[in-house]
Amino acid sequence: MTTPATDWLRLDRQICFSLNAASRAFGGVYRVLLRDLGLTYPQYLVMLVLWEHGELPVKQLGEHLRLDSGTLSPLLKRLEAAGLVRRERSASDERSVRVRATEEGAALRERALEVPRRIAAATGFGLEEIEDLRSRLDRLTSALDEAALTE
Repeated sequence: MTTPATDWLRLDRQICFSLNAASRAFGGVYRVLLRDLGLTYPQYLVMLVLWEHGELPVKQLGEHLRLDSGTLSPLLKRLEAAGLVRRERSASDERSVRVRATEEGAALRERALEVPRRIAAATGFGLEEIEDLRSRLDRLTSALDEAALTE
């Protein structure tokens, strides 16, 4: 039995809607878990990259996060005001600004260690299922990036 073409326009058939709904649901769980850390979800992502890679140029940080500088700059200003990151102009290139976690920002990493475990528990998925889903989403992202480049 085939699906009538008009059924493909139903909201519950849209993968983009399912992904958006899941993203919003994740946001709700993260909002609760990150409240104790004093971070928003986007700020948490910035800190994850800095904890993993150390000091980075803002441009490279944005590439990791898939954010443009217009979105990233206000995030970094708030994190800097909170004492978690420090931004400095590069001595060798005045146009480049480097970002690093402060001592306080680095110390926050220890408190954040529990977040991924609690997120995993909230999904109800096993670790293998989570890894498989993440892998599939990465493949989807790559395919969509490629499709956008060819359009």
